[in-house]
Amino acid sequence: MRNMGICAIYLKKRKTIYNKSNKIYPYLWRGLKIIRQNQVWVADITYIILTQGFCYLVVIIDIFSRKILSYKILNSFDFFLY
Repeated sequence: MRNMGICAIYLKKRKTIYNKSNKIYPYLWRGLKIIRQNQVWVADITYIILTQGFCYLVVIIDIFSRKILSYKILNSFDFFLY
């Protein structure tokens, strides 16, 4: 392998180096028991690549039931600036 100039691909140590001046926020859901609907909602923003550019898919999901409560497809991110 050394003669051919190839090597194994594996996860190396210290891939992420944190800046000490950045604030680290705690994980707020740790220890939280999700036992009913409408207790925790999450938002997911995904961009979809199209031939003319891309668009955004915004989804609101209920964590307990894993149901999609709302979704919207947008062609620009200007909607979120207001």
